[in-house]
Parts: sequence; structure tokens; C-alpha cells
Amino acid sequence: MVLPVPNLDDRRFQDLVDDAKRMVMRRCPEWTDHNVSDPGVTLIETFAFMTDQLLYRLNQVPDRLYVKFLELIGLRLIPPAPARAAVTFWLSAPAVTAVGVAGGTTVATPRTESDESIAFTTVEDLTIAPCALRRVATQQADEEGPFDRTDELKVGTSFAAFSAVPRVGDVLLVGLTNPVPDCVVRLDFDCRVEGVGVHPDHPPLVWEAWNGREWAPCRVSEDGTGALNIAGGVLVHVPGDHDTAVLGGEAAGWLRARVVEVGADFPRYHSSPIVSGLAASTVGGTTEAIHADIVDAEVLGVSEGVPGQQFPVARTPVLLGASAATLETTSERGWEEWTQVHHFAGSGPDDRHFVLDAVTGTVHFGPAIREPSGEFRRYGAVPEHQATIRLRRYASGGGRRGNVGPGAIRTLKSSIPFVARVENLDAAQGGVDGETIDQAKERGPILLRTRSRAVTAEDYEAITREIAPEIARVRCVTAGEDEVAAGCLRVLVVPAAAQEAGRIDFAELVPEDETLRRIAEHLDGVRLIGTRVLVSPPRYRGLTVVARLVARPRVDLARVRADALEALYRAFNPISGGADGAGWPFGRPVQAGDVHALLQGVRGVDLVEDVRLFGANPVTGERGEETRRLEVEPHSLVFSYEHQVRVEES
Repeated sequence: MVLPVPNLDDRRFQDLVDDAKRMVMRRCPEWTDHNVSDPGVTLIETFAFMTDQLLYRLNQVPDRLYVKFLELIGLRLIPPAPARAAVTFWLSAPAVTAVGVAGGTTVATPRTESDESIAFTTVEDLTIAPCALRRVATQQADEEGPFDRTDELKVGTSFAAFSAVPRVGDVLLVGLTNPVPDCVVRLDFDCRVEGVGVHPDHPPLVWEAWNGREWAPCRVSEDGTGALNIAGGVLVHVPGDHDTAVLGGEAAGWLRARVVEVGADFPRYHSSPIVSGLAASTVGGTTEAIHADIVDAEVLGVSEGVPGQQFPVARTPVLLGASAATLETTSERGWEEWTQVHHFAGSGPDDRHFVLDAVTGTVHFGPAIREPSGEFRRYGAVPEHQATIRLRRYASGGGRRGNVGPGAIRTLKSSIPFVARVENLDAAQGGVDGETIDQAKERGPILLRTRSRAVTAEDYEAITREIAPEIARVRCVTAGEDEVAAGCLRVLVVPAAAQEAGRIDFAELVPEDETLRRIAEHLDGVRLIGTRVLVSPPRYRGLTVVARLVARPRVDLARVRADALEALYRAFNPISGGADGAGWPFGRPVQAGDVHALLQGVRGVDLVEDVRLFGANPVTGERGEETRRLEVEPHSLVFSYEHQVRVEES
């Protein structure tokens, strides 16, 4: 819990006036008129007002001292985390030469009347390499090697892409003239309708690329062939580790379409698609962008050659982990690189170490401390006198507003030759606002008690927030709770997901494997011996609200319905819902009265006629029985799924 802040003087204006009047009665008994109309009482009230202001300022001192004490124990505010998104640059025509997109290219969401543009910056250089078709081959599931079909295509002969009745494991191999890592390849097929019967949105077919070790899955953003049934193009997004391989004696950058098993709800191939023509070309490329501005090099100043120097950074806050900041100083040997550390406790006088306060944007060099013997000891090296200090490639920005939905990023801030447009096919994720002073005050006592050792549930939660700032919510479930065995505990993490009018794609609530691994590895180093830690997402309880509203006269029914739906999605939201906007509380049930009160407050609603609650499975979409109170398991969260609102005229 937070340490109590003392109130140095709790007297207020009226208390001061009453004290003064009692003193007057003791010291000046002849003064008998104590009404507010008396000039003497007016003077008393004037001085009481001035004293009340002084007491108010005096009581602010503990807050300032509290923050200073937090600084003494090494607590620093956690900076914001930037949202990350994979952005695809689409070419105006198929590439005939390599097209480069430099790292640091700025893309953004469109600016509207109500919303400012949200800028993203690419992290690495992207090269969109041209390609063409070199070889085509087929291989059935029971065959040893591929069967080359290139000559048949050249003479205009058609061939079956798979077995007569396609089986799981049949493949169609496409060899490109060269590898195309991180590129989008368009495969133009000339096919006949032979594989009829498959669902074009759920075909029993996957595309893969060879990366030198194994076949890696590829994303297909568009399939105009209806799963190789009609003439059209297939847009295949090739992973970044695509490499050359030799298959059937031919070296090429290989892609393949493989027949896979589908669920019982979707049909399989009854006969093989027939291919009579095929061409390949590169039409785009994909790279990662972050919601931040990247500064390549910034000169901070000139060293005075003394310990304990500080240099401010122009752009704040600095995002840790978004782009590795490198500090350099000039010397007789040229630019020397310095190493960033968390503190100077282990630094010697010759160690080129520096500390970067990410929130204030200040670079600190090691101090000199007087030892008990009277000598000064330097903790960290000191830059040479008149040495120029610069910070290379740091990122600034971040925050929750960068969690934009799919297709939101579609504006190029600068013209790039041969690039027509930009698009993010998936939502941006990972954006979290920085830690506030109040949150730091709550974390301070935990840090002082644990010193990076996890004992209590609060310790695990605080350490998880430090190691993974891109996590929106975290909760530690100890033994005896929620079927957690003795000696074990479970850390539940909710990632920062993109929201559009309060709506969240359920798939985006699954944390990245790398994030779960990083948290688990760090907690494994600070846990008690014998404690087993499991890091996972929480369970979610789907909620569907069906409501009938009566609108006030002369209002737009469509607008009322849209506002009501937005209110529902924002309120019953695992990240930003609830009464305090910090997310729906873990384990709190949803009652019909909550929905009534929420909808009655929507602008334009005259009467909430009917409200019904249903449990729902957000994965399968299956709806449960109607209820007046939707129970939520302990340590589980509510997820809004397909609310339905009907608005009638008054």
C-alpha cells in the first residue's frame, strides 16, 4: 500500500477565525462585538485567509519530498511504449529494378476534422527486389521428388496442380529467379474450374516459402483465383528470411502451395485445379514501423571534463527498446562509444558508462563521491574536456493512441519513387502510455521492499510492468486461487490492443510469444526458490447485449444507435472499460442494471425499453442462454462480442 502522506497542519479558514476570536476573548475582554460587521473581525478574517493559503502551500511539501525520496531509491518513471505495425508499400507497377524504402520513412493515418494524424516511422531499410518465374513443378504426397512442369507451360500445355483427387501434402512449387525477402509477390494464374467445391475464403490450401532451413508460412492478402479455380492473381507476402534453395536440380527462390486438411465445416477439393499459365512479379514490400520519431544523430553539447555532467535531449520521452540509443564522444582516436547502464553502482573510473533518464530525456555521466578515507572515487569515466557529445539513433513518442486498426495507416509523408500507396494489413499493437507520478508513488514502496525480488503478488505485478511496458494490464494469481496449485502462481497479462470506437479484435488480445518469453525469463530470475511461475493471458467471458431503445423526438436514429453501440463496447472493454477507464475489473459480473444505466445516459435516448444479456464464445460466436446477471469467473475479463441495439421512434 502507499505510504501515508502526513498533513502538517489541518486547520482551515474557519478554524483560524475561531481560534483568533477565542484569543480576543481572553486577551481583550472589553472587545464584545464579534459579529462579521465589526472592522476588527474583518481584519481577523483577512489574516485567517492569508494564513490558510500558507498552510495549503506548506502541506504540499510532503508530496515534493516523497518524489525526492523515490529518486533516492533509484525509481524512475516508466516511459511510454510505442505501437508497432507491419506496413506494406505497394508499387505503382511491378518492379523491374530494386526499389528502396529507407529506414526512417514516415507514414501516418489521415488527418480528419476531429482527429490528428498519427505518425509512424519505419525502423529498417526495405529493398523491394524484382523477380520473375523461373521454374514450376508439382509433387504429390507419395512422390519422392518434384516433377518439372516448366516446359509444359512454355508450349501452352495445361497440367494438374495436384493429384487427380487432391490429397493432403500435395504441393505446387513455384521457383522465382531470386529470393524476395519481405516482398509481396503477385502470381498470375490462368486456371480452369476443376477444383470446384472449395470455399474461396477458407480453401484447403496454404502458401509457404523456403528460408534455407524449412518451409515458412506466407500470408495471402488477396486470392483472385478462388483457390486456383479461375484466372486471377494471388498476392503472397514472403517472410524476411526467404532464401535460395536447390529443388529438383534447380536453384531458385522457391514458393509452394500445399494442400492441407480443413475443418468439417468447409469442403475439400473434389478434383485438381488445372493450370495453363503462370507469371510472377513483385508488387510491394513489408517492413515494421513504430509510433515514434527516430532521430539519427543529435549533438548534446561539449564536455567540461568534470564528473556528474548532465545533458538534456531535445525530444522527450525517449523510448527504451524501440531503437537502441548510442552515445558517442570525440577523442584523439575519433568517436568513442559509451555503454548505457541502469546505475553507476558497479562502474569503475575507467568504464565509459552513462545513464539515460527516458522520461525527462537527460543523459547522466558518472559522479565522483568522497570516500570515508577522504579521497574522491569516480563512478564511471568522465568525457574529455571539450569533447563533443552526441546521441545516435534514438526514438521519441509512443503511447496508447498509436494502437490503430487495420488499414488506418495509408498516408505517405514523403514521396518515394515507384511507390503508389502504403497500408497496414494488421492493427498496430503494443502502445502504452507512460507511467504517471501517482502510479510511481504506488510502485515506490514495492520497489523499496523488494529491490527486484518477487515475493508477493504485488511484487510480480510491479516487476512485470517494468520489464514489459507494452502490457496494458497485469494480474498475479497466487496458490489457492483459481485452481492454482501450491508452490505455483500465474501471471496474467493483457497486451495493449488497437481499438476503434471501443471495439477490439479478439485475436489481438493474445500476447506475442516473445513478450511472454521475456517476462517468464525475467521473473524466473527474481522468484523465490521452489516457486513455479506461469505467464499467460487471462480467460475471457464473451458478452452480447441485445437492447431496444426509444429515442427522443426529432433525433437521428442512426446516430443514437451508433452512440449506444460505442458506449457498450467502451464500457465492457478489458483494456479501457469499467468505471475508471482502466479496464473492466477482473472477475466482476455484468448485470442488466449496469447496461440500463449506461444506455440511459446515451445522448438522444428517451427510454431503455428492453435489455437482455447473453454469454458468448468470442472464438466460435456461439451464444449462450439469456440471463439478467452474467457471471464472470474469478481473474477473468469481459469481452464485448457483437452487441445488437434497436432504436425506435418516440
